[in-house]
Amino acid sequence: MTINPPTDRWIGRSVPRVEDAALLTGRGRFIDDLATSTTTLDAAIVRSPHGHATIRSIDLAEALQSEGVVAVITGEDIKRLTRSMTVGVKANVECWPIATDRVRYVGEPVVIVVATNRYLAEDAAERVVVDYETLAAVVEPLAALSSDAPVLHPSLGSNLINERSFSYGEPEEAFARAPHRIGIETVYPRNSCTPIETYGVIASYDPGEDAYEIEANFQGPFSIHAVVARALNVPGNRMRLKTPPSSGGSYGIKQGVFPYMILMGVAARIAGRPVKWIEDRLEHLSASVSATNRVTKLEAAVEADGRITALAWDQLEDCGAHLRAPEPATLYRMHGNMTGAYAIENVSIRNRIVLTNKTPTGLNRGFGGPQIYFPLERLMQKIAWELCLDPVAVIRRNLVPADAFPYRTAMGSLLDSGDYETVLDRAITEGGLAELIERRKSARSEGRIYGIGFAAVIEPSVSNMGYITSVLTPEERERAGPKNGAQATATIAIDPLGSVSVKVASVPQGQGHRTVLAQVVADALGLEPGAVSVVADVDTGRDAWSIASGNYSSRFAPAVAGAAKLAADRLQAKLAKVAAGKLNTAPEDIAFAGGRASSIKNPDNSVSFPRVAAAAHWAPGTLPDTVDQTIRETVFWTPDELSAPNAADEVNSSLCHGFIFDFCGIEIDPKTGEARIDRYVTMHDCGTILHPAMVDGQVRGGFAHALGAALLEEYAYGADGSFRSGTLADYLIPTVMEVPEPLILHHETPSPFTPLGAKGVGEGNCMSTPACIANAVADAIGAENLTLPLTPSRIRELIADDEPQAKNPPRGNDSSKRAGPRKLTGEGSATVAAHREKVWAMLLDPNTLDAIIPGSHGVRKASDTHFLADVTLGVGPVKGRYKADIELFDLDPPNAVTLRGKTTGALGFGEGEGRITLSDAGSGKTLISYTYEAGIGGKVASVGGRLLDGAARVVIGQFFKALANHAGGTSVPGNGLLARLRAMIGGGA
Repeated sequence: MTINPPTDRWIGRSVPRVEDAALLTGRGRFIDDLATSTTTLDAAIVRSPHGHATIRSIDLAEALQSEGVVAVITGEDIKRLTRSMTVGVKANVECWPIATDRVRYVGEPVVIVVATNRYLAEDAAERVVVDYETLAAVVEPLAALSSDAPVLHPSLGSNLINERSFSYGEPEEAFARAPHRIGIETVYPRNSCTPIETYGVIASYDPGEDAYEIEANFQGPFSIHAVVARALNVPGNRMRLKTPPSSGGSYGIKQGVFPYMILMGVAARIAGRPVKWIEDRLEHLSASVSATNRVTKLEAAVEADGRITALAWDQLEDCGAHLRAPEPATLYRMHGNMTGAYAIENVSIRNRIVLTNKTPTGLNRGFGGPQIYFPLERLMQKIAWELCLDPVAVIRRNLVPADAFPYRTAMGSLLDSGDYETVLDRAITEGGLAELIERRKSARSEGRIYGIGFAAVIEPSVSNMGYITSVLTPEERERAGPKNGAQATATIAIDPLGSVSVKVASVPQGQGHRTVLAQVVADALGLEPGAVSVVADVDTGRDAWSIASGNYSSRFAPAVAGAAKLAADRLQAKLAKVAAGKLNTAPEDIAFAGGRASSIKNPDNSVSFPRVAAAAHWAPGTLPDTVDQTIRETVFWTPDELSAPNAADEVNSSLCHGFIFDFCGIEIDPKTGEARIDRYVTMHDCGTILHPAMVDGQVRGGFAHALGAALLEEYAYGADGSFRSGTLADYLIPTVMEVPEPLILHHETPSPFTPLGAKGVGEGNCMSTPACIANAVADAIGAENLTLPLTPSRIRELIADDEPQAKNPPRGNDSSKRAGPRKLTGEGSATVAAHREKVWAMLLDPNTLDAIIPGSHGVRKASDTHFLADVTLGVGPVKGRYKADIELFDLDPPNAVTLRGKTTGALGFGEGEGRITLSDAGSGKTLISYTYEAGIGGKVASVGGRLLDGAARVVIGQFFKALANHAGGTSVPGNGLLARLRAMIGGGA
């Protein structure tokens, strides 16, 4: 950090965080820590194992008879008691928080089981039997547009739910005049946030008032409060929403908890008691929201010197199975900033939104920014390559000049302040770019693979609520009425002893609300920060709030803290009049410092702050006539600069705009393809810095998050919609071992539009770092087309030397390439101390099968070759009960038989086929040889390839070992390797 703390004020100093004492000693109050009434029930959710299927029937009989069960809720109950949730665009489609007629993504809620505790609810959930008819799925956005693609919502008629085109300036003419037309195509993948704390909801219903009270670790925006109240069919004042004091991270994703507020509200209404639901990690990975994935074609009209005169954007946004509010926020949040940090006057944009059989998307740190800057900054590098120019020179030539601020972009954004070229020069000098270039030169002379990448981005903050209406035509917006602004609220109160309390309608997720707000108010009132108490939860039935409230788009420092500053200033002005009366001087002569109000002209003429501040309580009759009261001051602030989109579709989509310039050096391991970051420099201009240490933490957190997106993290789906990233063994997030130490630099150009001059800083590296790293990798290996994440295997495929030929190349019918459930294959053998005829008879005996099938709860004989069974099996953290249907065919007694089986359960499904061959092994023994191919889907498939193949071998091995033991073969010791493996993967009853 390069910040010099001020000595005359608290803002700008890295004071100790108020929040840390409780958090570091385990005394934080998270959603699962909150006390609940003794009558509170727990909920478990039965989720879809299929990416796309029709629900033929749901059998609840066994679940309803299970111990402790109070209620079981289906989609029909939800439809009866609620309304379809608001869809993000005008479209003929319904959006329910639970599946009704069909399931459209793996993990979609199908049934809610409410019981006296979570354990009993989970047990009963496994007894719910859902009969599905699987449908073809579509997971790729381009494929979803095909005329023969399966349609997710028949009422919509296609998977394209919205399309809009925009033109600013004269893009066609600019392209016609330009000597060069340079383009790039990119695919930005799905990734997510994975906070330590998952979703949580506690809901109750008052039938006398027809009112809901819901506590949830919801982040906001609180515009969703109206969506939830409308869905629950109650006025807004009968849907009280509260948030806990502590939240274990969010980064945007906890906005997505709102469908579960609706579900648990209805569950509480039906059960007649409060209901609590805490999401588990597997549910969160497979079924919470994620960032959108986007296919982009971007072209630039370019002059010979690298100056861009026009951009043409074509964006295809994949929002998953449902377009839930506030989506398509991710697509339109950056609408006013499609030229990034560059002065480009001519722009065309085509935006299309498509639905696929994946989780619905939502807010994710930097939402919209990573998807924009990855193609834009990759294009800047390509322009430099094609025109044989220095990439930094191309960036510099296109930057908005310092004397142009406030600068209006072609799309309507008003860039508030900046000096981008100075920031660039400082980063290059202080970050040691010249030395890094020498490192690259030296590395390449030694035959090593080394590259340098750059990225220049603006970081928008304080979103204009009106940007989302850009998805509507001007005519549709006129009919709907204008939407704009970014209202922030703050209340400052003084108690009878003169103590100061602050309340804001923003939900903290680690930003240090209590610390920074205490600094802001302490500066205005001349107090120590410790004298100011800050309440950091939200209660819509108690607090001042608006639909713009919440903690999103980096609005805390510029908007929320700014509103607190305005409220403190108003209160100070009133207190100055009170103090002036007591000190017999003019209000403008009053200064507040050191816990006292003093005369500027005569500092000895002073009075304590509590004496002045508490006057409205103890002696209201002494207040000056021009002062109504000094007990409480509430400010609702929204900046004038945030107007609604106009008839030309121009919109200032955010209030203030930071600037970031990153560069990095990366070396590639030629054998493994691993990218190692040699140096990473990130320069930020976030306006006035309120707390340097927390700004440093925000930058580091954003950098780590972005590093995951660049190198590790991707939500992977099979062609059938099956989810392939269901544990943290498969969805890899960076740890301290993977995150290098970045060099963080700062430059301050205060915003003229915010009360404190602050801009956002919490999301920036999520926007800049993926593109910067990709550009460095491209520079290292000379590749033009890169797809994130840049895993070692992907990079290795792009390195230009020849791979040695595999000793055992995959066969043409390699099952791993087929569409459908995740495939498992294997083979093995076991020796049984019995003749073939005896072994054959055992394979056809249900009592024997019941004894030897792992986790069996009973085998029933439907016919001589058809058996039904109940089994409990587990893989890793996923363990559940399944219905099994087993058929034997192609019988060649007593030599061979083919076994085909299907299992279904709340945690997933499986199907497989295997050939069993019996042959004499001498001495009255039989050698059993087997080969199998199996496919699994649903939650059990999402635990990942690292466990599945081994688990399948163990479970199938258990079957034949048990058969051997049952027939009199050598027993398997209970503490042997097989037993340890079985315990490790959770197999067996």
